[in-house]
Amino acid sequence: MAAESPRKTTEPRSKTLSIHVVTWNVASAAPPLDLSDLLQLNKDNLNLDMYVIGLQEMNCGIMSLLSDTAFEDPWSSFFMDVLSPLSFVKGNKGGVNICLKLYGYYISIVNCHLPPHMANNDQRLEHFDRILEMQNFEGQDIPNILDHDLILWFGDMNFRIDDFGLHFVRESIKNRRYSDLWEKDQLSIAKRHDPLLREFQEGPLLFPPTYKFDKNSNNYDTSEKKRKPAWTDRILWRLKRQPQANPQTQRPPAPNFFLSLRSYVSHMIYCVSDHKPVTSTFDLELKPLVSTPPITLMPEGLWTMENVMLISYSLTPDFPSSPWDWIGLYKVGLRHINDYVSYVWVRDNQVSFSNGLSQVYFNISDIPETEGQFLLCYYSNNLHSVVGISKPFKIQPGSSLAEDPLGESQPHI
Repeated sequence: MAAESPRKTTEPRSKTLSIHVVTWNVASAAPPLDLSDLLQLNKDNLNLDMYVIGLQEMNCGIMSLLSDTAFEDPWSSFFMDVLSPLSFVKGNKGGVNICLKLYGYYISIVNCHLPPHMANNDQRLEHFDRILEMQNFEGQDIPNILDHDLILWFGDMNFRIDDFGLHFVRESIKNRRYSDLWEKDQLSIAKRHDPLLREFQEGPLLFPPTYKFDKNSNNYDTSEKKRKPAWTDRILWRLKRQPQANPQTQRPPAPNFFLSLRSYVSHMIYCVSDHKPVTSTFDLELKPLVSTPPITLMPEGLWTMENVMLISYSLTPDFPSSPWDWIGLYKVGLRHINDYVSYVWVRDNQVSFSNGLSQVYFNISDIPETEGQFLLCYYSNNLHSVVGISKPFKIQPGSSLAEDPLGESQPHI
């Protein structure tokens, strides 16, 4: 009898995710009426998986800063009016840094506003280093930010153009000779001398300097100060250092995590601020390090005579569960994690547990309406974030739960 050949373990298939990054100093202005160009919604084939939007100088009143509704500022509300119908969900972490774990890889997103004025370049560089040093994340297993696989760093960095006079700078811009100005760009100069800053990459500056404009126009500063134009608004990225090439083969290992820049542009059509917004679109190619999601949510079974719906979920063995974890029931198109229709605490409403599979229940009386499509989100108290989302489904009391016929549509976190 022939021996069976050992089964080959299948490696996880590579994925490509498209990320659109926006940075804009809005100078306390209200949102414009149309952001289609900024968000690429005017493209025929919109193929984006994630929006990363960083704003500076937003006009947030003191009452909104003191309340839990700080995310309802006019800009956040406007962006979600546009994006929530496309099944994007707003993340509200706060602070200058958001740390994500994506398919086992660590990604840091940093939005900054560095000190202004031509003479404060040393302060800008000092703040850059200080921001890196101050990134301490909750949780013992989260590495130092410099050991994260990807850092996306953007904002109003306020770097200026040295030496060249106002007339030369404006003539270079008028004739689209942007390369004549690159050598005196303070950020470019700093990267030549600072080894750490040099590890951050940037696309070519093939668009006009984004500061300073007269508001409601495309004219550079005509005030008495006549500030010299500069590329103050920037988008940088840094990939974790790859292992060195094998000295015998001289071939570098195949990267499992790679970022490529698709576009780096400014948007001159927006005039509400003295800055123009800047966007970058990236393609992130990765080979997943984890193939099993930490949480799997399954609405199942029937509505019973007691008007109860059962929800099954499973956790990976290493998931840091808490009695304060909860599962929220949402209408498809939710704007924020607090937009639940109903919720249950996983421990209080647990009805069974066996072989890693748990069941909790929802009462019909807690759900004000059952029309439309719903989904479930599992919120982790220890991780302070949503860690699991179900497929969309319809609630049909007295019969089986019907999954979304499209099946694969899920909101993006």
